[in-house]
Amino acid sequence: MIRHAAAIVVALCLFTAPVAAQNTEITINAASASVHKSPSAGSPVIGRANRGTTLEVTREVGDWVKVTWPSAADGSGYVRTNAGSIGKAAPVAARAASSASRPAAQPASAPAPRLTTSANAEPQRVGTVPPRPQSSSNISTPRHQIGLGARLGGSALGLGASARAWSRGPLGVQFDVSRFSQTDPTSTVMTSTQFGPSALYTFGDRISDYIWLRPYAGAGATFNRSTMTPFGGLPVSDSNAGFQAFGGGEFSVASLPQLAVSADMGYHWFESPFAGHELGGFSVSVAAHWYIK
Repeated sequence: MIRHAAAIVVALCLFTAPVAAQNTEITINAASASVHKSPSAGSPVIGRANRGTTLEVTREVGDWVKVTWPSAADGSGYVRTNAGSIGKAAPVAARAASSASRPAAQPASAPAPRLTTSANAEPQRVGTVPPRPQSSSNISTPRHQIGLGARLGGSALGLGASARAWSRGPLGVQFDVSRFSQTDPTSTVMTSTQFGPSALYTFGDRISDYIWLRPYAGAGATFNRSTMTPFGGLPVSDSNAGFQAFGGGEFSVASLPQLAVSADMGYHWFESPFAGHELGGFSVSVAAHWYIK
């Protein structure tokens, strides 16, 4: 009988032991922060969080964090990371111990602080909020600002390098260097090196739990240096310039946000310097960029 009672006591101790869990949270440092429906400055504002408000972070996406926002249709919203400081929340066990060490009775005139949500979806702190423990190191999030990579395709099948940079807004720039080679039925070979600086515009990020999609459009100039080598003859070189316009999208997965794979379609306007060898027209290309910042 004594053994059974001891076993029951041990089991109760094990199952009632506090479980330590850590969550990520953001504490608003600005006077107020807008909570958006999606991680884009152009998306609708569904509420505002005042200074000192602490929100639970469920995901980090570039310059944004996805936070718990009960009044939203899906229970979540997005806040800029520069609106506050991000850190690890205090473990549940530590909070329980801190609560247990407080006096059992408090004056009725000093109610415990609580987080309230108004009809306008604006959480506010009522009363004096004691400082919450924060991690000594903030979480580093991918920015998708500067990416380096490779590119395959174009108006003719070619391989090259690519660099892409995004501002904090919808604008970006892209630099491509590609090399193409064509051989006609007379065994004449034309090689061409193309440099294409372009301006980019993104239509806003599309975020899910696993994929980050950024649609974009771009346009810019193209500069070509082509060399034709006839069979058994001397090579001849020429240069020309043109214009290109394209549109597509790049996407990343949650498990590897620094890597973005993109695909686009476009059209190139320029005249080939050599008859029978065309590099203009419709183009399809794929690229991969590793974002170092």
